[in-house]
Amino acid sequence: MNFQQLKIIRESARCNYNLTEVSNMLFTSQSGVSRHIRELEDELGVEIFIRRGKRLLGLTEPGKELLAVAERILNEAQNIRRLADVFSKEDAGVLTIATTHTQARYSLPKVIKAFRAIYPGVRLELHQGSPQEVLAMLLSGQADVAIASEKLMNDPAVAAFPYYRWHHAIVVPQGHPLTLQHPVTLQHLSEQPLITYRQGITGRSRLDEAFSRAALSADIVLSAQDSDVIKTYVELGLGVGILADKAFEAARDTGLQLINAEHLFEGNTVWLGLKKAQLQRNYVWRFIELCNPGLSVNEIKEKVFAAGDEPVIDYQI
Repeated sequence: MNFQQLKIIRESARCNYNLTEVSNMLFTSQSGVSRHIRELEDELGVEIFIRRGKRLLGLTEPGKELLAVAERILNEAQNIRRLADVFSKEDAGVLTIATTHTQARYSLPKVIKAFRAIYPGVRLELHQGSPQEVLAMLLSGQADVAIASEKLMNDPAVAAFPYYRWHHAIVVPQGHPLTLQHPVTLQHLSEQPLITYRQGITGRSRLDEAFSRAALSADIVLSAQDSDVIKTYVELGLGVGILADKAFEAARDTGLQLINAEHLFEGNTVWLGLKKAQLQRNYVWRFIELCNPGLSVNEIKEKVFAAGDEPVIDYQI
């Protein structure tokens, strides 16, 4: 038995038993993955996977038990690698943050500035992606901290902490007719060409659900991942923007006007995520505390190293 075999078991579950994806994640061949699985099953004398022909469909009962053990072993192995850094490099190193564009651009600059003042010897790396990509980077060890949506809150391998609450807002060019409506309704919005986020990010499902409940159709003429892109096309007169209120800066967005939409769409929560049971350098705990001053380092550590699963709450950004 070896670490590569345990990694294959873990990645198989994460990749929905797609061996092509598993081989890509582990930088090896699909035939090598299959060989490792066969050798481990032969050594243990049990079948780990449920199969249909050559396809893997899921884990057998022994396989599920093995997955839990493999997760613990691999986490502890990673902790051993981190141990020297934790105790010998408290104020130096690299902090890697995986987050969405909106957080990297609008919510993190002040926190990062404060962090750099405390830890000038720590380099920061920001990796941007969708909530799904952010979670994958955290679980694979590519990132120390993840900042995104309910994807973090709903994963049992992640200790999630609330960062802040936000709402969608409407953005229009100065003098747009919607600025004369008090209040703006979903009916008003359904009569306008809309520009907003693409599916799967920044609370897009909240918008779709609101229009669906009202039995209205949203005429979304352009969808994007980037709040700045949305504002650019609103400025060009292509439509009415719906974006995160955090993404509007009155001093910079002088040609645009913000309209409150808290009465139209449900609020959203941004979550901070750390991998459960994983040792961290002291500056990682401090970064989470800077993001949410209502948390103490001890509270953060207690949740990361707590035994058992936390209840799942379905929030979204």
